[in-house]
Amino acid sequence: MNLRITTLAERPELKGPLWDMLDLWPEFMAHDPVGWANIGRIVGELPEYVIVATDAEGKVVARGFSVPFRLDMDGRRELPPRGWDEVLLWAFSDLRAGRETDTVSAIEITVDTSALGKGVSHLMLAAMRENAKARGFGELVAPVRPNGKHLEAESSIHEYAFRTRESDGLPVDPWLRVHVRAGGVVEAVAPASMTVSGSVEQWRKWTGLPFDTDGPVLVESALVPVHCVASRGYAVYVEPNVWVRHRL
Repeated sequence: MNLRITTLAERPELKGPLWDMLDLWPEFMAHDPVGWANIGRIVGELPEYVIVATDAEGKVVARGFSVPFRLDMDGRRELPPRGWDEVLLWAFSDLRAGRETDTVSAIEITVDTSALGKGVSHLMLAAMRENAKARGFGELVAPVRPNGKHLEAESSIHEYAFRTRESDGLPVDPWLRVHVRAGGVVEAVAPASMTVSGSVEQWRKWTGLPFDTDGPVLVESALVPVHCVASRGYAVYVEPNVWVRHRL
């Protein structure tokens, strides 16, 4: 596939079109309040950390968001158990405080449905690594959403994250496998990487499921069951991710 991959800072005219892609993200994923409040800020305030791919006709077919942050400081130094949410909060706290940053975290790589299955995600990850390296960073970390985990939502993420194939020793999870092939190392589980809470009425709208009984609810594309307390009118999804570290 003939692609042009650059940063958004190099092509600011793509600031609008990069949101127009058709993707496969489930509806409930758009309702994490930390993401809702901060994902657009990456585009507006950190365009040099946004990777955009266009096809031969100029259509945006992939985007990649990343953020610089400071890991080597008191209260941090370890990749956070609250993964995706926490690293976003750290990044914008550091930006506001004017702190010197020492690490880049991947936040999202999304590929348009028209370009799936063509190796675009591999190219976007490589471009994100190269962009971080070109900006003087020695590491890229990623709170990876293991895209095969939803097929066994009731399995332990702590076991799944480190599960490998007998044939080649690579992760069984496809997206973790892409990261490891690119040079990443699976380091830790972020058990509470993203939290989505809502009323049972909201969850019914997001999923089409009844959410009328207390207990775990299996939701399509969710990595773990959603905890429903129908008797009190709410449900909560706490998504685990897997930290992968890339030395650059």
